[in-house]
Amino acid sequence: MKVLIVEDEKKMANFIKRALKEQHYAVDMAHDSVEGLFLAETNPYDLIILDIMLPGEDDGIAICRKLREKNFDVPILMLTAKDTIRDKVSGLDSGADDYLTKPFAIEELFARVRVSIRRNSRHKSTTIKVADLELDQSKQKVTRAGKEINLTSTEYTLLEYLMINVNQVVTRTMISEHVWNDDFDSFSNVINVYIQYLRKKVDTGFPLKLIHSLRGTGYMMKG
Repeated sequence: MKVLIVEDEKKMANFIKRALKEQHYAVDMAHDSVEGLFLAETNPYDLIILDIMLPGEDDGIAICRKLREKNFDVPILMLTAKDTIRDKVSGLDSGADDYLTKPFAIEELFARVRVSIRRNSRHKSTTIKVADLELDQSKQKVTRAGKEINLTSTEYTLLEYLMINVNQVVTRTMISEHVWNDDFDSFSNVINVYIQYLRKKVDTGFPLKLIHSLRGTGYMMKG
């Protein structure tokens, strides 16, 4: 599952990002309205966590309204320090699905994220398939040819990212931004190590190899 956080308080945004990554979500971040709207319009997300007070041309309510006017149906969770009834009504009337006031307990954020994504996924498949490899996002379960594959949290997040981008090149930088923290050194050998871990668990024993390295470019899941 992929989440976009649009939050100008970088400390808060990084905190939420780390917490969601520990729950196996892929996360993108934006710190102003221009970048936030651009990412929301150009990438597929399962949820947008949107702060109301943002620097840039628009606030969170304006961004939400613009997305709804363009028929974007991604769930939007408004996140703000404002807690008056009027502010909540404005956020919900702009098209937001839910509203969470700072400060908040991280467990409540997790619960609201799960509810928003589950509500939006009722009529959508939560299973990604590449050849005979299947990843059930709702159960966080991976199987190949019907046999379950046990993965660590990082392995799962990396495999999910590769499968979402099947038949597309993903660079080391792209992987580092989606699977690890922003300050991760994409030139270290950690990514190679985890790719090898996945190959052993996913491809060993199967004639069709799904995970491929592209010298000087990155990696690709071929299905």
